[in-house]
Amino acid sequence: MNSLDLKDYIVFLVYFVIVAVYGFWIYRKKKKAVSASHDYFLAEGSLTWWAIGTSLIASNISSEQFIAMSGNGFKMGLAIATYEWMAAATLIIVAVFFIPVYLKNKIYTMPQFLQQRYNETVAMIMAVFWLLLYVVVNLTSILYLGALAINGISGIDTNLCMYALAVFAIIIALGGMKVIGYTDVIQVLFLILGGLVTTYLALDRVAELNGQEGVMNGFNYMMSQSDDHFHMILKKENTNFPSLPGLTVLLGGMWIVNLNYWGCNQYITQRALGADLKTARSGILFAAFLKLLMPVIVVLPGIAAYVIHMKGGLQTEMLQNGELNPDKAYPVLLNLLPAGLKGLSFAALTAAIVASLAGKVNSIATIFTLDIFKKKIDKDASEQKLVSVGKIVVVVAMIAAVILAPFLGIDKKGGFEFIQEYTGFVSPGIFAMFILGFFWKKTSSNAAMFATVGGFALSVLFKFLPRLMDLEFLSSAGFSSLVKQKEGTLSLIPFRAGNTLYEIPFLDRMGFVFVIAVIGMVIISLIDSKRGKESKGLEIDSSMFKVNNSFALGTAAIVVILTALYVYFW
Repeated sequence: MNSLDLKDYIVFLVYFVIVAVYGFWIYRKKKKAVSASHDYFLAEGSLTWWAIGTSLIASNISSEQFIAMSGNGFKMGLAIATYEWMAAATLIIVAVFFIPVYLKNKIYTMPQFLQQRYNETVAMIMAVFWLLLYVVVNLTSILYLGALAINGISGIDTNLCMYALAVFAIIIALGGMKVIGYTDVIQVLFLILGGLVTTYLALDRVAELNGQEGVMNGFNYMMSQSDDHFHMILKKENTNFPSLPGLTVLLGGMWIVNLNYWGCNQYITQRALGADLKTARSGILFAAFLKLLMPVIVVLPGIAAYVIHMKGGLQTEMLQNGELNPDKAYPVLLNLLPAGLKGLSFAALTAAIVASLAGKVNSIATIFTLDIFKKKIDKDASEQKLVSVGKIVVVVAMIAAVILAPFLGIDKKGGFEFIQEYTGFVSPGIFAMFILGFFWKKTSSNAAMFATVGGFALSVLFKFLPRLMDLEFLSSAGFSSLVKQKEGTLSLIPFRAGNTLYEIPFLDRMGFVFVIAVIGMVIISLIDSKRGKESKGLEIDSSMFKVNNSFALGTAAIVVILTALYVYFW
């Protein structure tokens, strides 16, 4: 039943009041410093390690994780958890190698890094690009998919859900990064608690299929009935191989996706840029441990729904327009929860959406205010004016997202795929530009421009290459997979007009573009060096990358856990 009971509304109201009151208290407590722009946008020096860690997770986990990850759990199983578990390893790398470079060079935004390392042209191009990407792709997808998810659970009108989510996020975002960071602690508490409740009841429901009860009985029965859903590395004959092409998830493009997202993304790194190195690293390490837990919350429910469906349950509930829709797995499970507990899970989903919206719109305001307004529009703007401009941008960006979201076809493509497809066109080039900019002083601004423009062009080329030539010859090496062409898809040349074609999997395309971008950047940089063009290297020394004993111990624990998980579920 797609509706909420009075008990559910009471639980949700308690969540809303706790977040709102706590956020207002933080705002009043920290109000004395709100006039400083770096304090407003970055919460400079005031976020603790646990606030940074939970804020990273709150910003990352949203409707596309709850809905799309569970849907992928239904469709392909535990393998999709590689996005979460590989992120834990990636966060360690970011904490050790990326964050020290940012903090040592007093870098607060990603465009600032590009200007400091390359030149103003590269920085401004990327600032404008990031603003468009964050508003048109990320903000809209989080908002619209979140509204659809809440509508599917509560029956409340989708547009009303969207407006309510936007207003809630604006209220939090207007308080600045301090309010976002500390309220995210509450948001993640509800997210994890509500998520675990959903998983617990889903596994218990699976156990009932075998005449038993209890989470472990449910998990064991689930593994016995869907062994194909508990393999982390997919074989080539698996129909889901193009999405997660075998060892590429461990050795290839998955690293580019994760390192670019966690290390070169204003939306994420902003949480740590206002802290000292020890606090930032501790927060990121905490986020890595939380990442290990996420598949339990966002993937296992989807596998549980698959087993229930396979055993004859949820036959009509999983249908959309007469066809099975895996993305309905999580909303369907929530509708099975008893009153009160459904409200808790509803609050968890809302918390994930609102926290992501607030974090994203704060990053939009930060980039526009510090990298465009202050540099190009009003160079002499006071600190108070910068904060005011940031607040205006928060409201304008959210209104723009509300207006645009219904017209982008996000629900048809699927949120996770929507975001991955559009960010994937530029991620390899951006990551190449950052990684060489960090660690190779000869990297030139011309090379950075090649990575930006050339990386995008190469990504587009590899995307449409299957319609230009037959890529079957790559299949023996595992770099292309046979897929069916959708009816009516336009072929670019006559001999590709058949109804089947070989495509290069998304993660492999990322890897190819990254390698070509790096090679191109090295060649261009060496040519520029021979011509006497000087490059602006960053301040780096080996002592920056040393870690304390507690961080090293935490890292070792994560590596051991990840190794055990991949070995057991290989």
